[in-house]
Parts: sequence; structure tokens; C-alpha cells
Amino acid sequence: MGPLTLSVTVQDSSISSPDACTTRKQNSLVRNSFASVSIGEENPFDFLRSLFEGVIAGGTAGVVVETALYPIDTIKTRLQAARGGEKLVFKGLYSGLAGNLVGVLPASALFVGVYEPMKQKLLRVFPENLSAFAHLTAGALGGIAASLIRVPTEVVKQRMQTRQFTSASGAVRYIASKEGFRGLYAGYGSFLLRDLPFDAIQFCIYEQIRIGYKLAARRDLNDPENALIGAFAGALTGAITTPLDVIKTRLMIQGSGNQYKGIVDCVQTIIKEEGPSALLKGVGPRVLWIGIGGSIFFGVLESSKRFLAERRPALAQSSKSDKHKE
Repeated sequence: MGPLTLSVTVQDSSISSPDACTTRKQNSLVRNSFASVSIGEENPFDFLRSLFEGVIAGGTAGVVVETALYPIDTIKTRLQAARGGEKLVFKGLYSGLAGNLVGVLPASALFVGVYEPMKQKLLRVFPENLSAFAHLTAGALGGIAASLIRVPTEVVKQRMQTRQFTSASGAVRYIASKEGFRGLYAGYGSFLLRDLPFDAIQFCIYEQIRIGYKLAARRDLNDPENALIGAFAGALTGAITTPLDVIKTRLMIQGSGNQYKGIVDCVQTIIKEEGPSALLKGVGPRVLWIGIGGSIFFGVLESSKRFLAERRPALAQSSKSDKHKE
């Protein structure tokens, strides 16, 4: 099956029969039937504007999702950290939220701020039938940029979720003094191992389904439709990457004890001591959390992007009007 295209134009002046023309168009659609995108002729790419709008939309979406779903994330983390017959503690499910938001806001803003302009640039570079690679690549690049903020934030958050610390500032000071700078980036390799595939796959699935949906509906999608697609993309990607998430959690919360010597040793130890099923610990809360989170995130993201896009003409017109007055 070939790729779907948002705009299919068939031009053949030698065909005068309406039926023949219709047949040619249908054949063109069949040949291009799996989620590629044609961006067509557009104005020169405005990198800075796309970066700015991505930062605003991404930061907004990230904060809304994190605040709404933090308790589910805490339960997931405690399930993954539990060993043997340890009981799950349901107290303090919002532990570390404030400190986490300090990192989530810039991380989400940076991710979308990189993703959106890179996606648009890559869609102009890649052939029309390879738009999925543009989305995958842009998602991975956004993940790499955001990881510089995400990892220390995640380390502090998970230490607080597992009740090792009572305040984010105290956690940062202790980790920095006892474990050094490397302590704040504990599990960085496993984080990238989880988040780069996650970001790339989730955004690719989301974008490709939207393209196909738009082509079928022949219109722009509304917020509930974007949210539903986001939920599906998030839940599916969350389930696939759960083993990577378990590994990342174990490496991040081990502290200075260094129970695991690395990613491979972590996997081998978990399987040896707890069995292969331990790599799927927390899959239920993770799928629920990321599914709902994907729904909220992409719904808020698209709404924010649309709001900012609608502001562009008004701002430009106002600017021109002011210049004429001068």
C-alpha cells in the first residue's frame, strides 16, 4: 500500500470523458493510500515563528497533562519500584508535583518548539511518500533536546514519588552533593532508550492517523477527534515501551547504591530475580496514564496551535495598520 496524501491533483488535458477522469483520480488515490502528506506551495518557512508557537503550545499542553495525571504516574512509578512482596502506598500521590512542573514546562516547550519547525522542514526535504520518516525524525530530535531538562526532572520526581525525599530542592541538593552531577542524570542512557523511540513512535502514529483521517473526512479535525487519536497513539506507544520504562525507573531510583551496573545488567537482574513479567510492571497504569495524557496533550496542543495561528493575520494586519498611521 502506498502513502495517503492530503492533496491529490490530477491534471490530464487529453482526457475529456468525465468517467475516465474520475477513474484516473480514483486510481491516484488508491496508489497513494497510507498517510503521507503533501504540503504544497507555501510561503517561505518561518522557523522562528514556528519555534515560538511550538514553545507556547507545548508548554501549555505539558503542564495541563502533568497536573491532571500526576497521581497515576506516581502509582505507576511505585509499582515498578516495588520488589518482592512490598505493598503499594497510596499516600502522597502528588508528592513532587510542584518541583516537577518546574522541569515539565520548559521540557514540553522545548520538545514541541523543536518538533514543529523540524517537522515542517523535513516534510519539505523528504519525498511525499516518506512523511512518516519526517515525523519519526522530528520526534527523535525533539526528544533529544528535551532530555537535557527531562532527565534531572524525572530523577528528582521519581525519588520523591518513592518517598526518598520530601521536597524537590532538598532532593536536588542531596543528589548533587552525594552523587554529583552524574546523579542528576542517572539512567540517562535508559531514558533515551525509552523516550526517543516513544516520542518518535507516538508522534508518528498520531500524525499519520490524522493525515489519513483528514483525507477520508475531507476537512480539518475538531478537538475531540484530535484527542481521540492522541489517546490511541499514546496508549499503544505506552504499552510497547513499558519494559524500557521499567528499566529506566530502576536505574534512576537506585541512588548511590549502584545495584545495577547498566542497562544490560539491569535487564538480566530483573529477569533472574523477578522473572520476565517484571518488565511489564505498571503497564496498566502506564497505558491508562499515557492514553489519557495523549488525549489531553494533543487536544490542548492542537487547540493552542490553532489559537496562535488564528492570531497571526490579526497581528500582521494590526502591524501594517500602525505603520500606515505613522
